[in-house]
Amino acid sequence: MLRRYAPALAFPVVLSLLTFPAAIGWGDNAEHLIANKAVDTLPDEIRPWFEANRQFILAHLSDSEAAEAKSPAARHNGYIRLDHYGPFPYSALPRSYKAAVDKYGKHTIENFGLLPWQIGVSSKALTDAFHDHLWGEAKLQAAVLAHYVAEAHDPFNTTLNFDGHLSDQEGVNDRFATGLIEHYQLFFFVHANDATFIHDPTDHAFEMALSAHSWLENILLSDLRARSPNNDYTSEYYDRFYAQAGAFLIRQLTDATTNVGSYWLTAWINAGRPPLPPQ
Repeated sequence: MLRRYAPALAFPVVLSLLTFPAAIGWGDNAEHLIANKAVDTLPDEIRPWFEANRQFILAHLSDSEAAEAKSPAARHNGYIRLDHYGPFPYSALPRSYKAAVDKYGKHTIENFGLLPWQIGVSSKALTDAFHDHLWGEAKLQAAVLAHYVAEAHDPFNTTLNFDGHLSDQEGVNDRFATGLIEHYQLFFFVHANDATFIHDPTDHAFEMALSAHSWLENILLSDLRARSPNNDYTSEYYDRFYAQAGAFLIRQLTDATTNVGSYWLTAWINAGRPPLPPQ
């Protein structure tokens, strides 16, 4: 039976004093898979431009992570700790950035993560680049947007238990988001839907994060069941983990692929559907 992860709410005062690390997130293999396949979700009007710039976009997916590592102001962009804000579905947290800051204060909002709002900002940046025919900037912003949309589909980017440390499962995010893909990428297939228009990029980003968050308990239970008495993360462990959590992984990769394409398409439509150059 599928169950939602029960957030660790016993530590709100202590946690509010912490500064969280930048998002751990998907490994390079996952992000490359998502962005690469997202190009194939696009309609004929814009797919040739993205195909021509596919390698550039893939090469710059990690630019945002590099910026987060160097800048304290950017380190909060790649995650949101939804379970800080009460019980699922976290309706206490306003989806308007201004309303959220008015309610909780800028320090709290930044410390517990800005990911959905950052996706809205990145979507607008790509829209502006398309609108102004700044094609070099558009390529960079397409990579930035793909990175953040992918990050919103990693369940561990949505929780206080971001690396299993609250449930005595340290490293579970890396085992799920990197280890499983490295072991089984050749054996699963991502069949994404065609890209569609997103009416509210920020609100949709919250929905993506909520959907990812809802799989946490299943993934954590799968990790516990797959572990050996000695907690050795051998090939046998990964076989067991994949048998139980592989469906969740493929679902998140598939949804991320569809959504990356949809955000690219949305930015182009909101820019007025400008004709794109050959490359």
